[in-house]
Amino acid sequence: MSEKLYSVIDVETTGKGIRGNRITEICIVLLQGNKIIDKYTSLVNPECNIPPFITGLTGIDNDMVRDAPRFHEIAEHIIKMTTGAIFVAHNVNFDYNVIKEEFRDLGYSFVRKKLCTVRLSRQLIPGMLSYSLGKLCTALHIPLEGRHRAEGDTDATVILFKRILALDPNLKLIHKFLNVRSKEATLPPHLKMEDIDALPEETGIYLFKDQKGIVIYAGKAKNIKQRVLSHFYDKKNKEFALCQATYAIDYEITGNELIALLLESEKIQKHYPKYNSAQKRPIAPYIIISYINRKGVIQLGIDRSSISSNSFDIFYSRTEAIERLEQLCTAYQLCPRYCSLQSTTERCSHYKIKDCKGICDGKESTALYNMRVNKALELLKKHKKNYLIRERGRTIDEQSFVMIQDGIYKGFGFVNDHEQLVKPQDFENFIQLQKHTYHTTKIIKSYLRKNGEKNIVQMKSWV
Repeated sequence: MSEKLYSVIDVETTGKGIRGNRITEICIVLLQGNKIIDKYTSLVNPECNIPPFITGLTGIDNDMVRDAPRFHEIAEHIIKMTTGAIFVAHNVNFDYNVIKEEFRDLGYSFVRKKLCTVRLSRQLIPGMLSYSLGKLCTALHIPLEGRHRAEGDTDATVILFKRILALDPNLKLIHKFLNVRSKEATLPPHLKMEDIDALPEETGIYLFKDQKGIVIYAGKAKNIKQRVLSHFYDKKNKEFALCQATYAIDYEITGNELIALLLESEKIQKHYPKYNSAQKRPIAPYIIISYINRKGVIQLGIDRSSISSNSFDIFYSRTEAIERLEQLCTAYQLCPRYCSLQSTTERCSHYKIKDCKGICDGKESTALYNMRVNKALELLKKHKKNYLIRERGRTIDEQSFVMIQDGIYKGFGFVNDHEQLVKPQDFENFIQLQKHTYHTTKIIKSYLRKNGEKNIVQMKSWV
């Protein structure tokens, strides 16, 4: 049987990511078994500007590539040197996908079997502090001249790959990596296959962590394993960068999507992960407040601040808050001027509310007016509902709950079916306390719109 062909490849590009990234230099070394049979190196005109930070890293500037061949001029040679060969690179998904995108722009489908020397090194040379090409070469005493240039990096990768072949003489690991059913070729370089295999196919949240254990992305999923794998197949630049920076994945099973959404929101607020964009900006709610003005009149207003026990009602748009004040004014014949619905210092002249009894014009006593204001505030207090949302638990003999106390999200918990919980206080022993935020309010409101009252358990006020 003839020995396998390997194309060991490195490319330098105009920037990070995959989409829109253009090649500035390429080197291909063709191996048959562990013997070099051909080599090709060329600068490439990317037909776009090379950013200064890339020039600082590689030394390749616009002048160097001005007269170099364009990709379409060397494409045929690349096809010739890679046809029938296994595509090998250090962090193979980067080099492979950049070349694949260049060919896609030419209308050609570039498909090759591939091997990653980062992943192979982790398996066959365990215990290294770092598996970056530079640090790995230093640790293994592999010469590396011309770092961040295609030929220098490829030459070093060839030596590394030859050592890998020597450590896998029967090609057992390489055959495993090349197996079409194996996901090794699609995984990020720093993740172990067994860690992915251990992910549950259940509802919950997952956390991507970097080399220092810092959470860089938090997500929720109905199927954790399936959703995590989808990140690896996504070729968007941001997704690719996320996967390259991921060294570990943690997860937490929630049993249902509502708690997964709430827990995802809590993790984003807590860790502020680098690769999350949604839910990172804290949004202060609008609240209805009351205070006594210099005339002794109880005045209502709208404030935007953190939620407190003195907040009579909570809204996440000013329009909603104004509508509620207008409803109170109409129902209790309150004065629009003293409900902050108009800024005039004269008597009220609201375009819609005409039932003011004249507190603003001296026609009604302060005592009578304040009595009606207090009745309106009592109504707002009654609207602060106490209820539980009951949902599936993490196991067949478990249920979960989300607690709302006085209209405020307090947290969630899990209870076994045999637990006899009746009073609100019974649930407090099982609750994981959480913060009430703009995002949790949206999540719960969306759940209630979709599911109605079917999972709601109304509770009397906490005492």
